[in-house]
Amino acid sequence: MTDSDPTPDRPPRRPRYRGTHPRSFGEKYKEHQPDRYADDVAKILAGGKTPAGSHRSIMVAEILTMLALKAGDLVVDCTLGYGGHAAQILSLIQPTGRLLGLDVDPIELPKTEQRLLEQGTLPQCLTVRRSNFAGLARVVAEVFPDGVDAILADLGVSSMQLDDPARGFTFKSDAPLDMRMNPQHGQAAATLLSKIDEAKLSAVLTENADEPYAGRLARAIVQAQKHQPIKTTSALVDVVRSALDKTNCSADQIAITIRRVFQALRIAVNDEFGALDALLNQIPSCLRTGGRVAILTFHSGEDRRVKQAFKAGLQDGIYATISEEVMRPGAEEQRSNPRSTSAKLRFATRR
Repeated sequence: MTDSDPTPDRPPRRPRYRGTHPRSFGEKYKEHQPDRYADDVAKILAGGKTPAGSHRSIMVAEILTMLALKAGDLVVDCTLGYGGHAAQILSLIQPTGRLLGLDVDPIELPKTEQRLLEQGTLPQCLTVRRSNFAGLARVVAEVFPDGVDAILADLGVSSMQLDDPARGFTFKSDAPLDMRMNPQHGQAAATLLSKIDEAKLSAVLTENADEPYAGRLARAIVQAQKHQPIKTTSALVDVVRSALDKTNCSADQIAITIRRVFQALRIAVNDEFGALDALLNQIPSCLRTGGRVAILTFHSGEDRRVKQAFKAGLQDGIYATISEEVMRPGAEEQRSNPRSTSAKLRFATRR
């Protein structure tokens, strides 16, 4: 090399962090590069944890059994997420079938589309649309005007959204209190808290998370908001902890309450129940005769809506069969993936 030769590009330096192991989401560079550090990622998975920036799909085998897919089927994945369910669906319906993947998240959707194509998905077999599943009927009419053979909706929040502090879903790191699935649309959780009154906030905590301390927490949050706007995840956590100081709650119970508060606000910010009700109303018009729908829920408010909609559809002659009992993850899946423990799966078949 001569003095006039350009300096060769150097690989970027890995993130620097304090101590011997990375702790924050951004520092976990090996977990963000699973292809390069496969052995390290395998150890994390074996320990029952989810690598940063990824997601472990839940009840995959049970869902595939319920949907009874075959080559040539037309399928909708209403919540494409990380693409774990989609990859397995595509393996069964290619090369003549097609999958329509919906997701409202503008950050993760293009990553997942690229990931699926890199894994060998035939381009003609995959169509993605950035859309909330509340718009299912409209998108299906555009892509599959004669209807589809199967629909899947996984209502859980993807791990890469929960674990990224910048998205404002997690209470484990301090970050702006956002919680929007689509950061480009709607109002953040901090904005919601700046406008809501005590009665409405108590109702949100009760209806969205079955929170037993809803009244006490709503009062504390509204009072704290008057003195200092609650703009960060840590500020909200501090208010919740302070509100429970004079109760007999253990540290574990307080942690569970914090999770419920965050869940309730996330549901309100993204109008998740409204979107689910719209989805349940539109599913029958999108399914062909004999088509199947499987829905994976993660708390009682979601499961109750799905159960009631399927039961009403059976009574009205819209569905030929529905799941008699809710299906839960097996013991081994719950052990290896603790985030699966609250999952409930139901299905229905179009008459």
